[in-house]
Amino acid sequence: MTANRPHGPEQHEQPERSGLRPERRGRPERPGRAAPDHPDAGTRDHPSAADEIQGPGTPEEAWRTWERFDRLPRVAADRAEGIVVVAAHPDDEVLGVGGTIAGALANGRRVRVVLLTDGGASHPDGPVSPDRLAVLRARETEEALADLANDRPATWDPVGPDQAASGAAMAGPAAPGPETSKMSADRPATEGPSIESFERLGAASAVVDVVRLGLPDTAVAAHEAAACTALVPLLAGFELCLAPWSHDLHADHEAAGRLAARACHQAGTRHAQYPVWMWHWGRPGDSRVPWSRAVRVDLAPHTLVRKEQAIGRFATQIAALAPGEDDRVILPPEELAHFTRPFEVLFRC
Repeated sequence: MTANRPHGPEQHEQPERSGLRPERRGRPERPGRAAPDHPDAGTRDHPSAADEIQGPGTPEEAWRTWERFDRLPRVAADRAEGIVVVAAHPDDEVLGVGGTIAGALANGRRVRVVLLTDGGASHPDGPVSPDRLAVLRARETEEALADLANDRPATWDPVGPDQAASGAAMAGPAAPGPETSKMSADRPATEGPSIESFERLGAASAVVDVVRLGLPDTAVAAHEAAACTALVPLLAGFELCLAPWSHDLHADHEAAGRLAARACHQAGTRHAQYPVWMWHWGRPGDSRVPWSRAVRVDLAPHTLVRKEQAIGRFATQIAALAPGEDDRVILPPEELAHFTRPFEVLFRC
């Protein structure tokens, strides 16, 4: 995809180093949020969040030609001394900030991805069971992160409940034997909100890992407090946390943004939020979006290539899950176009 690149005097503006600085100006009033216990719940500004997400959406061409993108402040979030990326579902982290993840890894920074759910509810009533779908999506995440980490091998290491509860999950367990060094495609999905049963995806260089909280897909809000408690110790030693935008009009995304904000406040960790569904229901200049807090992270060409490769790993979301039986495509090409620009957008918090 071709997108507008910086031009004019602003092209030479130096990006902020070491993550994101808090904005000192007053913040505009935020839009209403979906009721926390139902993905289709209405908001103050929208009769139905589901209608906004399931509607035709804003074409990427409208976003590509929006001149304000060129005026957004540039930040070098990928230079932060360690980044924790919170994702409501597997693929949110790659869609929203995959380029930032790849850049951070290339700069030798540690990255931790915290997956709140296994994404097993993406195809309700489909021919593939939620448990099987969760396993497939976990494998897609493994492959996608390997792409972002420049194809370094990834392994799944279990972290026991005692370690997780005590915060020892930061150090990780002893290296597993050969029989457990790779995630098995037949591994059963985590049942229920087993907050204290973490798993880690660590690259050979130990700079990227994944912690899975196993919350029920579509019901993150019902477990916000427990997830916030689990997230706080996972932030230790990391400078920056990136989480879904808390007004993205998807209940799980909004809950993820809220709980991450609380956890970062408790841990004293700098944080920002990334939009996902906003690119679909929003419009350039949309008054419901806090553009005064928006910043951009520019992606090098090779970083964008890695992000595109990583997005391509999520076959369960970008192609029909079972052609002829279930032809639903969650992320068709017109949606993916929003996430293959040569920059990513964050909202300061």
